[in-house]
Amino acid sequence: MKRKYQVLIMIAIIFSGGFAAGIYYTKNTSGLQSIKQPAPASQSDKLPVPKKVPEFSKIPEKVLMSYVQDYRDPASIDYSNLSHVIFSFAHPEKDGSISFIGETARSNLQRVVSNAHKQDVKAFLAVGGWFHINGRKSYDYFKQAIAEDSSRNRLVTELSGLVKKENLDGIDIDFEHPRSKEDARFLAVFINHLSKVLHANGKELSVAVHAKVHSVTGTESGYVVYEPDMFRKVDYVNIMAYDGQWDGGYNAANLSPYSFTENIANYWGNLFDSEGISKNKLVLGVPLYAQPEDPAVKPVSYQAVINNNPEYAAKDSISMNGISYYYNGSATMKKKTILALNHGFGGMMIWEAGHDAKGPYSLTGTIAEVLQNTAEPVKYYSVIHTK
Repeated sequence: MKRKYQVLIMIAIIFSGGFAAGIYYTKNTSGLQSIKQPAPASQSDKLPVPKKVPEFSKIPEKVLMSYVQDYRDPASIDYSNLSHVIFSFAHPEKDGSISFIGETARSNLQRVVSNAHKQDVKAFLAVGGWFHINGRKSYDYFKQAIAEDSSRNRLVTELSGLVKKENLDGIDIDFEHPRSKEDARFLAVFINHLSKVLHANGKELSVAVHAKVHSVTGTESGYVVYEPDMFRKVDYVNIMAYDGQWDGGYNAANLSPYSFTENIANYWGNLFDSEGISKNKLVLGVPLYAQPEDPAVKPVSYQAVINNNPEYAAKDSISMNGISYYYNGSATMKKKTILALNHGFGGMMIWEAGHDAKGPYSLTGTIAEVLQNTAEPVKYYSVIHTK
């Protein structure tokens, strides 16, 4: 029993000592604890430095542009895969005025613009082309219109007026073709003036250019002359990478084979690199027509080729009614689109919408599919008006 009381007394002493030690430790370490405690945020006299939002470089998106001739029924055009439709053509007169081929052409322009805008497609008006309204070549008319200050100023005024009146998104200049340094200088002055007026009003400007490469020799063609600095003033440079059949004597097979287009892409890519101009302005043109071996026979549309036999979509040359025809089939169109993308070009251009086949055989659809399967979609593009 005595031993039991002794154990209880010992437990009480140990408990009392531990309690007293705890009180002593708390009193003597309270200051240390207050130092270690972080100050509440509301009591801090320093605000956190805001972090910068990361700057991402804007990736230029690709365009798919198509010309449409003025006699086409605007309702027959499939706008769904396009970023731009270019109505062709308005005709420059020597005094700088503008002519259309009758009221039907003007009415078709208005319908094309309306239909395009309903599908979020931009509508341009092309000026020039190979033939003039009077049946002759347009070269002499265009050359005279841009050679004099008065006629050049009038042409700019008339075009800017048409843009406003017809609710256009831009103008395409198709001077075929400047053949001298003087021509090139006049064209550059005209482009510079028109560019300032259009860009000041939030509109765009494109220029159609000759391929500048001989389809047979692969060398630069000196027949057409441009001032490279001019290309800084435009949003798009539409390369007409076709019609090589006329180089070195008529040969339909040289219309626009892939090897010819490779040389063209290399030429324009190197030129823009050397001039420090963005290659995103370059738009690679492709033909939607078939060229006959016999120059006395008229070309036919790609639609006519497919209507004859849908299996021709996989080919680049065929024989119809005993005549050989050369064109670009679906596989070549895919290769050319990839070629343009690999060169850093801004997209693709088609001559012209009315030549295309319908439905699953549409070459416009083929090109659009390649563009859409890249990281950059066809529509909702943006272009910077500088280099």
